[in-house]
Amino acid sequence: MKDSRRSPLRDAGTDIDTARHVPQTPQSMSPSYQLAFADEDFLAKDELRPVRLQLELLKYEMLMDEHNINSTVVLFGGARIPSPEEKHTARTKTLADLSHFYEEARIFAQLMTEKSLKTENRHWVIATGGGPGVMEAGNKGADEAGGVSIGLNIVLPHEQAPNLFVTPDLAFNFHYFAIRKMHFLMRARAVCVFPGGFGTLDELFEALTLIQTGRMRPVPFLLFGSEFWKTIINWDALSEAGTISAEDLELFRFVDSAQEAVDIIDAWEPQPRRGEIPGR
Repeated sequence: MKDSRRSPLRDAGTDIDTARHVPQTPQSMSPSYQLAFADEDFLAKDELRPVRLQLELLKYEMLMDEHNINSTVVLFGGARIPSPEEKHTARTKTLADLSHFYEEARIFAQLMTEKSLKTENRHWVIATGGGPGVMEAGNKGADEAGGVSIGLNIVLPHEQAPNLFVTPDLAFNFHYFAIRKMHFLMRARAVCVFPGGFGTLDELFEALTLIQTGRMRPVPFLLFGSEFWKTIINWDALSEAGTISAEDLELFRFVDSAQEAVDIIDAWEPQPRRGEIPGR
């Protein structure tokens, strides 16, 4: 620990190191003798779930603070969308056709990172899910611009390593989807959603719901690929049915290019969070 600690007591790290070097006896080798906060089996118990939730929220919050990251630009999008150079590997023709959004994500991230660099990487930092496809494109664009970017991975049965363009010190790994979702939005200054599947749709509607219900201030909320989004979701039908209000359709914008998205973000005027839900 740093010498600047206010407490005169021994720190936890020192005691962990000391405990590793005690003489090996039946007593000291017993699981019961391990320090509670250094006992992985203990921390993994069901009863410790509230503690793990807190740790997962706190660890990455502290790391972001250590890197002085105050605001982010969140990129959601499909892991299966290939780069234009790899479009021949796509499973379907539609995925191959969507490969140009990989390039738009890369260019967009590059442009926003150039903006971020002017703030010494404090604001407008690109944040993705850290995986392949559109996520990789976002981290790649930030890397090419010479800035930093965040990758919020989560442990899955088919877990892959974070893409190689995530800034290593900002490569995070989560167990809890809920805490990961919080970290995506806690610093979000803009949300950009590229074509994707269930995971992308999940993040899209959850973030929109937070803005719709006043739980989150409005931010530029941009759906890349107007044709894609208007094809897979009948937005007007939701409004006409009354399950959402016409005003809810103003919470987001369709865009088709990186520059169009940047222009909207640059022209954005801060708005207060909703005090009531239209139509309710």
